[in-house]
Amino acid sequence: MTTTATMRAISQDTHGTPEVLEEVVVAKPAPGLGEVLVAVHAAGINPTDWKNRAQPLTVTGLPLVLGWDVSGVVEAVGPGVTLFKAGDEVFGMLPYPDGVGSHADYVTGPARAFANKPANLDHVQAGALPLAALTAYQALVDTADVRPGQRVLIHAAAGGVGHLAVQIAKSRGAYVIGTASAAKHDFVRSLGADEVIDYHSVDFTKALSDLDVVLDPISFDSEARARSLAVLRPDGILVSILLAPIDAGELAMIAERGIRYEGLLVEADRAGMQAIAHLAETGALRVHIEATFPLDQAAKAHALGETGRTSGKIVLTVKETSAKLS
Repeated sequence: MTTTATMRAISQDTHGTPEVLEEVVVAKPAPGLGEVLVAVHAAGINPTDWKNRAQPLTVTGLPLVLGWDVSGVVEAVGPGVTLFKAGDEVFGMLPYPDGVGSHADYVTGPARAFANKPANLDHVQAGALPLAALTAYQALVDTADVRPGQRVLIHAAAGGVGHLAVQIAKSRGAYVIGTASAAKHDFVRSLGADEVIDYHSVDFTKALSDLDVVLDPISFDSEARARSLAVLRPDGILVSILLAPIDAGELAMIAERGIRYEGLLVEADRAGMQAIAHLAETGALRVHIEATFPLDQAAKAHALGETGRTSGKIVLTVKETSAKLS
């Protein structure tokens, strides 16, 4: 075990533009009860990272080290941990929203937030998966219970959550429709989507009806939500991953139509991570890496993510330098 007492981390003392991020040297953490200390090899970044960097949302304390995704090697285990030993390769999502801090050389987290890293994935690929894949899995499997033959609409199907959701829905035997800009249609079809709709030129509410499930990773306002609700059949379900406010009138309309609306907050989940690992091992789930940046270029990674034009995921490399772009 290394005896190094300090580590690098990407921290911020204030909220604002990507330039508030800076590399600092901080104390290396030690695992507590039920925790593992992981030497981070790669860590994905997600919209929640750059949104929380810009303003206090789900995490509020300063100074702040962001990052929920992590793939790496167990450095040490705390008292009571039986799942892992030092040297195990693991990946997982730190408990959302408070278990933040993976954009660093080392991070601690509950042992049961992690699963064994699939051998066919490098750390960059594994580090890109946890938060986005868990969000898609918990929305489509745990919440919507997608079944064979159901018709599922995935908004922003080329995005971080969306491109994984397409594949998870297909793995469940669904007929999958995605929305994406025209330039990304071939990419979305390559994921297994049965139909792709250009949201710039086609009104999906006129092209679709009687859907079983809609997954919406992007819409916050009631007008956008109403459009997705309009294409559902009775007993259909809209799952939003944005905890947007919903008023009594909307709730009454939803109840009158006999449809469901669920707002999902992703949770750390060992069983979900194991299911994701199995999908990745069998080839049913592959993550697309748009770009990688070394840890000290986290500000550039945030700036790219905020453009809203990327497909798949952006990853910070900490110890891993040979990323596979796929």
